[in-house]
Amino acid sequence: MTNTRSPEVLSIEVDGGSMPADLHLPESAEGPGIVLYQEIFGVTDYITSRAADLAALGYVVLVPHLYHRLGDPVVEEGGDGLPQAMELMGRFDWEQGVKDGVAALAAVRDRAEVRGPAGVIGFCFGGGMAFNVAAAAAADRAAPDALVSYYGSALPTLLGMAPQVTSPSLHHFGTADDYIPMEKVEEIEAAVTADNDDVTFLTYEGAGHAFDNPSPMFHHEAASSQAWVATESFLLEKLPV
Repeated sequence: MTNTRSPEVLSIEVDGGSMPADLHLPESAEGPGIVLYQEIFGVTDYITSRAADLAALGYVVLVPHLYHRLGDPVVEEGGDGLPQAMELMGRFDWEQGVKDGVAALAAVRDRAEVRGPAGVIGFCFGGGMAFNVAAAAAADRAAPDALVSYYGSALPTLLGMAPQVTSPSLHHFGTADDYIPMEKVEEIEAAVTADNDDVTFLTYEGAGHAFDNPSPMFHHEAASSQAWVATESFLLEKLPV
């Protein structure tokens, strides 16, 4: 993962106030846009590092702080922080969060630094959020130009909106995911591919949930590496820099 300069903190207008968001610029200071949606732990160092990785590829990356209505906490990744993260999820207003996520997509498209298309990517909680944002934005004829979802934890509950997700998409799942077993992955794939022929599902043998997260509790090196190579290839095809 890339270490780079600190992002610029922006303020995005949303219902009832404003939402902080971190803007990561590529070396060229311009390029296609990407919105990166956080895990349940908040905007952690891991999420910031992945945003920097995308900026290093040439993307203008915006990371909205979706927990801003809960005080914008950042929770320790791994087993010690998991109960607090789950408690935050229990208090999170998903419908309002989707509106905030759509606002972030509109905001990145409005940036002067953004040239060309804009996509979305999310991890765990954020993987489901990216999918839901893609559906909501498509309803306003503003669908993202690409969608990457890493083991989207909410996807099993969002399949009714699959016909609205028209964006080219890439989905990553581990075969040993205790939260989303393979039979659920198969259901997700069937729903998502029914009306969209530009969809790729990749699975990683022996990888559990959150396999890209560097915490020893979650990390699966082979799956993380392979999935990131596939993500880079997909994004560079759909959002050429």
